[in-house]
Amino acid sequence: MQRSKLALASLLLALAGCSPSEQATAPLQPVADNPFKLSGDVKHIMQWVLDPAADAVWDSAGSIITAAGTRELAPTTDAGWLAVEHNAAVVAASGNLLLMPGRAVDNQGWQNIAQGLVDAGLLAQAAAKNQDSDALFDAGGQIYRVCKSCHSVYIQGDEPEQSP
Repeated sequence: MQRSKLALASLLLALAGCSPSEQATAPLQPVADNPFKLSGDVKHIMQWVLDPAADAVWDSAGSIITAAGTRELAPTTDAGWLAVEHNAAVVAASGNLLLMPGRAVDNQGWQNIAQGLVDAGLLAQAAAKNQDSDALFDAGGQIYRVCKSCHSVYIQGDEPEQSP
């Protein structure tokens, strides 16, 4: 019995030593070059992370109407919905990447837009998880509006106009 109490006390002391307030945090470090005029590796985040994920969300929402008929873009399988859910999570995580030190061009405006990207990505993720094509379409529109607002402020004239 005494041995059990000693082991329990040792375990509690060890766990207390690992409390989050005392843990050393690893410094965040951008990992790509900066060929863009914005701070950090924002262009690479856009090209390699955010754009492909946002395109996957947009390509899975809405419908295409042609003379031949209407084609729904929503996934038709659980695996397809899961892929959209994963891409939406990448969109949300990209907002967090844009909030890393050294990437913000200014203070509040940049933070609001990056947080808007997180929020829109989470909406898309929830829509995909619920397999709700209407909500996914709305969330895709929100992602587009956030991207457009960022581009209109921070990269005027640096890239051609595109739509999802």
